[in-house]
Amino acid sequence: MAQWCQLQMLDGKYLEQVDQLYDDSFPMDIRQYLSRWIESIDWDTVAFQDSLATVRFHDLLAQLDDQYSRFTLENNFLLQHNIRKIKRNLQDRFQEDPVHMAMIISRNLKEEQKILCTAKSMEQEGEGTVSTMVVEKQKLDNKVKEMKDRVQVVDQNIKNLEDLQDEYNFKYNTLKNRENEVNGMSQKELELEKMTIGRMCLDLKSKRQEVVVQLSDLLNATNSLQSDLISEELPEWKQRQQTACIGGPPNACVDQLQNWFTTVAETLQQVRQHLKKLLELEQKFTYDCDPITQKKAFLETRALEMLKNLLSNSLVVERQPCMPTHPQRPMVLKTGVQFTVKLRFLVKLQEFNYQLKVKALFDKDVTEKKGLRKFNILGTNTKVMNMEESNGSLAAEFRHLQLKEQKVAGNRTNEGPLIVTEELHSLSFESELQLNQSGLDVKLEAMSLPVVVISNVCQLPSGWASILWYNMLTTEPKNLKFFLSPPQAKWSQLSEVLSWQFSSVTKRGLNQEQLNMLADKLLGARAQRNPDGLIPWTKFCKSANEKAFPFWLWIEGILDLIKRHLLFLWNDGSIMGFISKEREKHLLSDKCPGTFLLRFSESSKDGAITFTWIEHDMHGKPVFHSVEPYTKKELTAVSLPDIIRTYKVMAAENVPENPLRFLYPNILKDKAFGKYYAKSSEASEPMDVEDKERSGYMRTELISVSEVPSSRMQDNMMPMSPDDYRALERFVSPKDIDDVANNLMDFPQFDVQMNSEFPDEN
Repeated sequence: MAQWCQLQMLDGKYLEQVDQLYDDSFPMDIRQYLSRWIESIDWDTVAFQDSLATVRFHDLLAQLDDQYSRFTLENNFLLQHNIRKIKRNLQDRFQEDPVHMAMIISRNLKEEQKILCTAKSMEQEGEGTVSTMVVEKQKLDNKVKEMKDRVQVVDQNIKNLEDLQDEYNFKYNTLKNRENEVNGMSQKELELEKMTIGRMCLDLKSKRQEVVVQLSDLLNATNSLQSDLISEELPEWKQRQQTACIGGPPNACVDQLQNWFTTVAETLQQVRQHLKKLLELEQKFTYDCDPITQKKAFLETRALEMLKNLLSNSLVVERQPCMPTHPQRPMVLKTGVQFTVKLRFLVKLQEFNYQLKVKALFDKDVTEKKGLRKFNILGTNTKVMNMEESNGSLAAEFRHLQLKEQKVAGNRTNEGPLIVTEELHSLSFESELQLNQSGLDVKLEAMSLPVVVISNVCQLPSGWASILWYNMLTTEPKNLKFFLSPPQAKWSQLSEVLSWQFSSVTKRGLNQEQLNMLADKLLGARAQRNPDGLIPWTKFCKSANEKAFPFWLWIEGILDLIKRHLLFLWNDGSIMGFISKEREKHLLSDKCPGTFLLRFSESSKDGAITFTWIEHDMHGKPVFHSVEPYTKKELTAVSLPDIIRTYKVMAAENVPENPLRFLYPNILKDKAFGKYYAKSSEASEPMDVEDKERSGYMRTELISVSEVPSSRMQDNMMPMSPDDYRALERFVSPKDIDDVANNLMDFPQFDVQMNSEFPDEN
């Protein structure tokens, strides 16, 4: 089976990893439309030959033209438009650099293979968990279909029963009338007619018994399905929602759950209508031991109780409380800032439209309020659920709620055992469904996941850490005392959640090597041998001393740095990011001089990035250099690609040179970062005399320069050897060798920043 077909059969969490591989630079549409052709090409070879890459690039454009023609025949204007747009973007991006496109495809195919291997091994370890889930959903769908079929059978049988009873009544009354007539029937005709009516009476009793049994069986089947929905499917959906709220795979759409709930409710309503019809038939005709008379009360009561039970579990929080200003940090609410929350009633019946008035309450069930901050809800805290404002679902969205803290004169606002960001609160919703004509009077309640209330935006990272820890380790929404004794987390749990924090705000999560470095940081050197090592809450979110800062705040600083300044570099995989110094040296030790990689600083709380490159001393020994990390302040002034482009190392009486040649493992610097260089790099272009006279100024450009003592520079100077030249051929295409080699032959090896002079944390 083709690789792309295999990928599409995987579970959602693996499909999310596939989704991270594709972006606007090489959209997934191409992978879908041209999957067979793409998989038939050896892209590893193409990526190292300019001429072959050019040929394959034009082949790909031709393939897109063919696909466009197919859409034309299908009169699919939208897909025609998409193909034209994709083709234009590819030409703009890769026309001058087809090798880069080949490298992207080669990398993506390899990553897809890794995802497939991981999924296969996990499926074997989990004894086919993925396929089991699919089978369970199919079983549920089959139950729904079986229930619908039973309803139709019962409906038809009741109609047949009504027809049979009407015929029986007609013949019975006709016979009585003819018996009273003067010229009545002969004795023989009378006996024959009585025998016929007697058989009809037996058939009628049998049919009644059959219909009552069928209704009872239908309620049994409905009860079984309803039990599955309430005890299994609904909790599973809520757990998936919890996972999605903290950055996990997107929650499965609630529409399927709504369809199941609605179908069960419709069935129960139909059963109640069937029972009303049987009561009408009973009033027209009954007899001793009539099954309708014997079972009607029981069946009516059971159907009504089942319906009430279903309805009482149908109010859910479809979208958890969230400030619109921070959509990726739900359940952290700031006082005085509006937040939104959306509810849905899973039983979508027209008779319920505009019948449910929902009220929002804060900390309703909190009994021990000593030391706990108290809040009032401001804004419209009641809403009527309707279908018109929610794309057809029966829902209500609170859009303008706010929290205001109740100030207690003379006392601290928080005197409890927990700090503000560990204090959990509840947001609950109440409603009542009353339909007198249906005998329905049901109280409804739903509760959001616990929320953290902050008063200053600087508390947001710590508040989000609490939300992560809670939703990672428990599914009980009423456990508001969770942080009085927070449980420890397994690394296998935390590593997944950490990766989600990156994949939810970027297009790339953390790979295994990056996670290994973080495991070492939290668990020590034995992390590799103990993947399920336990990590306490204090180690994740609190610092051991005043000088240190918590692990999570370090991660949060890096996330913010990526979002603000490094998003494209992170998405395309240029940033290795999390890597230990030992691993860094191991990776660079056998690389060509000037090979560098990008990693995050471990000593900056607010996030910083540095690069390390390799040179060789006079004896051929590798020497590693790291530049002082760049923070948000520097990256606001100059982008990291432009810093790398213009970076210089200099010593007294020597010409500054850029030591950075190849992004690890062997990508020419300009090929890796060229597309991110400032488009209007006028500062690097000479200013003509006329422009200079008109402006009165000479153009300038901000560059990063590292200065070293000339003596140290002389110690490390070593021209490029023949062995280096031969090694270069492995990394650079023939077209680029001469230019790069000429630069390297004259390039002195500078010792910018020796590891012994700077702390390991950089």
